[in-house]
This record gives sequence, C-alpha cells and structure tokens, in this order.
Amino acid sequence: MKRTFARLVLTALAVGVAAALPSLWLPFANFRGEAFVDIPKGSGTRAIARLLKRAGVVRFESQFLAARLLRPRATLQAGEYRFNRAAPAWEVFTRIAKGDVFYYELPVPEGRNMFDIAQSIEDLGLMKASEFLRAARNPAPIRDLAPEAATLEGYLFPSTYHLTRLMPAEQICRQMTGQFRRVWKELGAPAGAHRLVTLASLVEKETAAAGERPVIASVYRNRLALGMKLDCDPTTIYAALLENRYRGAIFQSDLASASRYNTYQHAGLPPGPIANPGKSALEAALAPAETKFLYFVARPDHTGTHQFSAGLDQHQRAVAQYRRGNRKANPARPAARVR
Repeated sequence: MKRTFARLVLTALAVGVAAALPSLWLPFANFRGEAFVDIPKGSGTRAIARLLKRAGVVRFESQFLAARLLRPRATLQAGEYRFNRAAPAWEVFTRIAKGDVFYYELPVPEGRNMFDIAQSIEDLGLMKASEFLRAARNPAPIRDLAPEAATLEGYLFPSTYHLTRLMPAEQICRQMTGQFRRVWKELGAPAGAHRLVTLASLVEKETAAAGERPVIASVYRNRLALGMKLDCDPTTIYAALLENRYRGAIFQSDLASASRYNTYQHAGLPPGPIANPGKSALEAALAPAETKFLYFVARPDHTGTHQFSAGLDQHQRAVAQYRRGNRKANPARPAARVR
C-alpha cells in the first residue's frame, strides 16, 4: 500500500514537472519593486523552489523542479538573491546555479574613521550607524596583534567590501580586520601593531600625497624622539568626534581640550589611531624617511603638498609665505597654525 502511494506521488510530481516545462521561459513576477530571497546553506531544490514561490519569483514550484531536470548536475548556491523584474523560471534557476548573489558595495577610502564607515553603512540601508559602532568598539578581532587597542579604529582596512543585507556588524568588522591582517603580513610588520598603526593614521590624515608620507612620518618620529608635542590637527578633530562635539572646523576650544587625543596639549602619540590608514601610510610608519625636519606647513600653491623645515625660524618664514599666498587666493580662508 505504501509503495503504491509513493508511486502515485512520484507519478503526479513527474506529470506536474513535465507540464511545467513549456512555461520555463515565460517571465513572471508576483512582487512589487524588488524581492529578496535568502537561500540557506544545504537547501535542496524543493526547499529553494518553495522559497521562490513564496517570494513571488516563480509562479509554480514545479517550474523550478523542471529546470532541475534539465540541469541535474548544477550546484545551486546559497546566499541572498535580489529580483527586481519579471524573469522566466529558467533564468532564475541559472542565476542561482551561477551564484549571482546580491551584494551592496561599500567603498572605504584611505583615512576614513569608524564614524565615517558607520555612516556609509547606514546610508546603504543595511543597519543603523550605532549598530556598526557597537561592533567596532570591540577590539577582540585584533587583540593578538594590538593588545593595547581599545577599539578597531585603525584596523578597518581601506578597501571595497561586498556586503549583504543580512550580514551582522561583527562579520563586517571581521572582513575589514581580516584585510588588515593580510596587508600587515605582506609588509612583514611586527606583531606589536598599535603604536605603528597610530602613527600611520596621523600620517594618513595629514597628506594625500603618497610621496610625502615617509617625510611626514619622519617629522613625527623626530618630534617624538625630542619629547615635543606633535601638534597634529586631525587628532583634535578626532577628540571632538569622540566627545560628539565636532562642528566641522577646529576651534580654540578644540585646541584646549584635555582629551588624550589632543596632541596640542599632550606630548607623544595619542592613545590609538584616529583613522584607518592605507598600505602607503603603514609603509611610511614602518620606514620613515631619514630627515632632520621638525615642522611642516601647506604650500601656498594649494597643491596639497607641504614645506618642511628643520628649524623654527625657517618654518615661521614658510608659514608667513603660506599666509600671504592664502590671503591673496582667499581672504576668508583661516591662517595656518605653527606646528
């Protein structure tokens, strides 16, 4: 009796699948705008067909099963798929066999901090910025490389990442810190990363000119050796960000802040990175140029490069030159600080 019933079920299924064959190439959509289908690992053809039918991507489950009959050796791949138009069941099957999983693209340029990254992720509609920041404030993923790190700032390596809607913040952080690990290993860098990454983050924020980065790093190394304050503007901005009081420009109150990140008030490096440096800035921190420079100021031509000086008199002349050029080009532009 059981065998007879099973044969009847199989026969009915075969008839249904055979009847579905002619409709495999007819476009269909029973959703508005777009539909997302998340296929868990290990899902069989029938389970996938059920998910697609439920989402309105195929008209009948039997259509997807019929496509499987035509491609019995295809490997259907897990992941989240996005459908935004009517498509034939055959095309749907082919996409899943190819693993055409839907990803959001998250570009993380060099020098972005964890607050910038969090906002970019929120702008993509994946999660609230605060959710990502909670994960980024847990240094566990890089504790072996940087035991002193209080957060993942500095270790969320600049690159372009592909994210899904269902990816948790902790997994995104692991992707980014995993990329940092690969680059750090390529550079042959030592295990104690924190001090070097902190220095690299200052270098990254001070100049976009790759050729200047080893020279900027040398200025900071020379100042550190003499016990001089680094007077790094980006550290005052970061201090204000941490205290949720940054107003888009540096004010006297920022320069007077008692935060340990304010290098106008405290000698030495800040407690941790102020941004996420790229490979070039990391290389500069690992191997600064051999110079006697202690000062730098932007050139008056506004090329984004700097004039470097070994002595204060020479530096003050460079600052005066910058200010004269600045006043001619833009009377409203604020004057450069001596540092």
